[in-house]
Amino acid sequence: QVQLVESGGGLVQAGDSLRLSCVASGRTFSSYIMGWFRQASGKEREFVAGITRSGDSTDYATSVRGRFTISRDNAKNTVYLQMNSLKPEDTALYYCAAASAVWIVTDTSRYAYWGQGTQVTVSS
Repeated sequence: QVQLVESGGGLVQAGDSLRLSCVASGRTFSSYIMGWFRQASGKEREFVAGITRSGDSTDYATSVRGRFTISRDNAKNTVYLQMNSLKPEDTALYYCAAASAVWIVTDTSRYAYWGQGTQVTVSS
């Protein structure tokens, strides 16, 4: 069982940066693939970024590649999402999630554990 708590969201202007954090409970954090997802109002939840258990490989949605960076600190049971050059279309509720997988997966159904989400709003 893993419990996830996100933080770091807020209201920013286009071009600004934010760093989201997700702290996991339990002693098995390093055994999970971690992902960040987002859900804009009226839209489906979509994959944003994922990271392997050791943190040596990452994957990104095309829409955020080059602007967002996912990282993790297994000693702190924490995964981060650094978001730079934010755009109004990045506005969404951002979730972190944990998957018992051997590689990064982008399908929401593969993630068994989810946080409650943190809101990111980007004004133009």
